[in-house]
Amino acid sequence: MLGYPCLNRTLRDRDEPLRCNRDMQRKTWESRGLPYASELTLQNFTDLYEILRWNVEHDVYFYRCTSDLVPWNSQFDVEELPDYEEIAELAERCGEFVEEHGMRFTFHPDYWCKLASPSDDTVENSLNAVEYHASWLDLLGLDRSPYYSINVHIGATYGDKAATAERFREAVDRLSPGARAHLTVENDDEESLWSVPELVEAVGDPIGVPVVFDYHHHSFADRGLTYREAFERARTTWGDVKPITHYSEPASLHGEDTRPQTHSAYVYDLPEWLRAASDVMLEADQKELAVFRAREADPRRFLSTE
Repeated sequence: MLGYPCLNRTLRDRDEPLRCNRDMQRKTWESRGLPYASELTLQNFTDLYEILRWNVEHDVYFYRCTSDLVPWNSQFDVEELPDYEEIAELAERCGEFVEEHGMRFTFHPDYWCKLASPSDDTVENSLNAVEYHASWLDLLGLDRSPYYSINVHIGATYGDKAATAERFREAVDRLSPGARAHLTVENDDEESLWSVPELVEAVGDPIGVPVVFDYHHHSFADRGLTYREAFERARTTWGDVKPITHYSEPASLHGEDTRPQTHSAYVYDLPEWLRAASDVMLEADQKELAVFRAREADPRRFLSTE
């Protein structure tokens, strides 16, 4: 499968845009609170169903949903929303659609989700974030499995990788069984941070958290491994579940004057072996349009309902 994250550019540009990332700023939350959060959540789930339908109509069976699906969910339980019953019905409808069509549906909490932080407050907020993402997957009725992943980064070393890894493992042990079952961890895009073999050794092997191989990120911290060797290391952590990988290309490779980590608008050289061995999230700026372009070279390689 090939997928894209969050924003659907085609649907956003309609006269009546479809999007599931309606959010609000703190000032609005403080003045309008639960009723407005409920209204936005209802709209988000309504549009999510239409986005999922559009994806299937266009042979896209992998979708990473936005973390703005339920605005300000860090401040309340979903069940407290005034429109909860209607929201729950819509969520169940979305989940049934995902299962009926063999889709892969995932989340990737924001960069501030740092389970290994030395700050107790940051860890608490991060645990809460993973838990409420897991509650959304429960609301959809999806299996508690890394097939429907909640993907995070360790994201820093804080001057001591061994101690950071230990804090991450301790934080994972504090998650509910349901949230832990969805958790995956991804290699980073700086040489000093977390590479694939380090994640496998520190997280994948000792506590069974699957490692998501990011192809682009590997170029910044390869630790002497080829792309394929690093992927195979990550693959061992997935058990019987097909691995998720991320693929992008640097915008600088295609003539843009920008930092090497910046993603290009489209991708041009997706390896066949990567696509065959994993479900690939294309992290390209043109989202679903990048998926379409990647399929144009040989559509038979990329259409899948598995």
